[in-house]
Amino acid sequence: MVEAPSPLPHQNDTYEFCIILPPRINSAGIWENLAYPSTMLTYSLPLLEMQIVVIFVSSHLIFAILKPLGITLFASQIIAGLILGPPIMGKLNAFRNIFYRRELGVEMIDAVSVFGFTLFIFLTGVKMDVKMAFNSTKKSVVIGIISLLSPIVVGIVLHKTFNEHKRMNDVIKTERIVGTLIESTTSFSVIACVLTELKIINSELGRLALSSASVGDLSTLFLVHIISLSHDWATSPLLALQRVLVAFLFITVLFFVFRPMMFWIIKKTPEGEPIEEVYIVAILMVAIGCAIFTHWTQQAPLIGAFLFGLAVPDGPPLGSTLINKFECFVNGIFLAVYITASAMRVNPRKMVSNPPRVKFSIISFFLTFLAKFISCFIASFVSFMPFRDSLAFGLIMSSKGVVELAFFSTFRDNWVISEATFSVAVFAILVNATVIPLLVRFLYDPVSRKYAGYAGYQRRNLMHLKPDAELRVLACIHWPENVSAMIDLLDLTCPMKESPNVIYALHLIELMARDSPVFIAHHKHEINTTVGGSFEDILAFYQYEQNNWGLVTVNAFTAISPPKLMHEDICTMALDKQTSFIILPFHRKWSVNGSVEAENNVVRNVNCSVLDQSPCSVGILIDRGGRRIPMKSSSYSVGILFLGGKDDREALTLAKRMARDPRVKLTVIRLIAYQDRRDVLDWDTIMDIEILKDVKQNNGVLGNGCDMMYVEQVSDSGSQTAKIIRTVADDYDLIIVGRRYGVESIQSMGLSEWSEFPELGIVGDLFASTDIDSRVSVLVVQQQHYIAESRH
Repeated sequence: MVEAPSPLPHQNDTYEFCIILPPRINSAGIWENLAYPSTMLTYSLPLLEMQIVVIFVSSHLIFAILKPLGITLFASQIIAGLILGPPIMGKLNAFRNIFYRRELGVEMIDAVSVFGFTLFIFLTGVKMDVKMAFNSTKKSVVIGIISLLSPIVVGIVLHKTFNEHKRMNDVIKTERIVGTLIESTTSFSVIACVLTELKIINSELGRLALSSASVGDLSTLFLVHIISLSHDWATSPLLALQRVLVAFLFITVLFFVFRPMMFWIIKKTPEGEPIEEVYIVAILMVAIGCAIFTHWTQQAPLIGAFLFGLAVPDGPPLGSTLINKFECFVNGIFLAVYITASAMRVNPRKMVSNPPRVKFSIISFFLTFLAKFISCFIASFVSFMPFRDSLAFGLIMSSKGVVELAFFSTFRDNWVISEATFSVAVFAILVNATVIPLLVRFLYDPVSRKYAGYAGYQRRNLMHLKPDAELRVLACIHWPENVSAMIDLLDLTCPMKESPNVIYALHLIELMARDSPVFIAHHKHEINTTVGGSFEDILAFYQYEQNNWGLVTVNAFTAISPPKLMHEDICTMALDKQTSFIILPFHRKWSVNGSVEAENNVVRNVNCSVLDQSPCSVGILIDRGGRRIPMKSSSYSVGILFLGGKDDREALTLAKRMARDPRVKLTVIRLIAYQDRRDVLDWDTIMDIEILKDVKQNNGVLGNGCDMMYVEQVSDSGSQTAKIIRTVADDYDLIIVGRRYGVESIQSMGLSEWSEFPELGIVGDLFASTDIDSRVSVLVVQQQHYIAESRH
């Protein structure tokens, strides 16, 4: 069988073939020649489509097979490229007709993949937060710089050690220098992809890795330009000055002309409206133009696209629109084609034919990896990071991905590095991308940490709070509409000098058009106004503190994180601040006339995750636009529906605290089944009787001036309970119920089958139903899942 030609267009052999002008682009499909349907592959567009389909199907098929083993999609795409390359599939005639035609070759797929990777680098710049590098902690800066310099130092020592010949070829010297620099890089986008795949981007480890990677990325960019400038200066000082001037003018135009124009576009777009398509297309064209310009100035075209991406305002509305429109297609199609096509260039025969270069490349890749890993491990370990976490951190910072593959592929096309070195580099990246995620999962298991950390071995709930202890509450908000209802509820908790309230207000914002999550601790007189919508929301909480000076302390924070990881911010803060209660807004928004205005499933998923993993008690506040908290002279009616159980006892404890407020009129409605009146008692019933004792007696135990009423109603079926709920819904301004998830009782029999929102429990779900025409606000309470309870 004839050996397939190399997929690269850069060869020393001479080929003669005819080119049809104008080029044949579109075909009539298989109907053009039924005897030979493959004729359609002589047209460029069908051939390109066939190549993309083969690459996409093969890479995802391999990923589906290897995913249970923990192999990433990136590694699967490289494996697909190796299989589709000349050594294996390239020997088949049918396959060679798709990828290795002499008339078209791989020039088309190369051009498309490079174009797609340019867009990927542009979007990477859009998602990268440059301020993170400049606002990094000393630890991040030190780790970022050390992770860059330590492999370079090892590479220099290795180069001197293997410099057997004093007159070594300049090509080999350049190859070794370039290889060392590429291995020394710490790509921000690669680290972000690894952390996202491992689902630890929102952890403390992930934040430190992203911050250090951003410092390392900018340091690498600066170092490369210094080396390039020194080389140009040695060749021609005038040329060096000319390139410095061009680079300075280019960056100036980007950040002082294009960036203000994009802010003008944002200002021109009405709030809540999408960016006009003409602006999106214009920005994309400018990104491609920047790549062409830097290529024209003898610089890498990717640098121009990346720098323009940094100039684009991140986050909504512009940055998020660009990401939403292009990221799925670029990452799903173009990037897969680029990675697979790059791996198809591997030529194992060249590795065998050049043992000295292969030997040096293997040793160099291994030692530079070791240098980066050890330096990052030591730097994190001396900063009091646990041993296993430090190992995981060192591995993450040593990760290699598509950016390093692109560097090697580009230098291979320009004949800066040999085919043998390029082949070794691809195999090294494949091993790195395969082994590191597996090791990190073994060393740093976020699932077990969440269970052990969030579940809590200490009781943090309202029932076990001492009477004179301060009440620590974590109040979470997503929209401005949540603020007034949340503050009204906090005001009802009746803070006193003997038992003040400490409120931790957490504004949760969905991470859009950014790679790195952001966590901001606000200060009372230095509120960060750059975070959209946070200023007014946080200011309202500080106003609440001023209105209750000496009784309430407010600490405000903003967390910008991926929707799937928002609950980690909530649970981590609740654990760190030792809160006893978390208040979450319901995911439904009601309009003024009482109808459902909007639903947000992201908020609902966050609520469900917090309920499952919370380290303290949780309340979900359903605000249906009812009456706001009155003035001091008015009254506010609060009702609690008590069926029994730990969640209802927790809800009653909160209601008792509210009853200390002279404005509050509390009514406790206990639903009992007829058979519950017998003398059959269990431990739960005994605890229910005990907590209801002072409510029944109303003997002033809760304090003077408490206005309370105790009512018992009989319910022997779920239908009777639903009828009672409909009756009492309009009698109160706020109703508190326990979640009682999974608890079966006579009073709720048959209602679970009709439950729409299990996170509210059966009773809470009835109050949130659109079938009830009421404006009453509802608080659904769940007591902390104490970890000792799960042991018995």
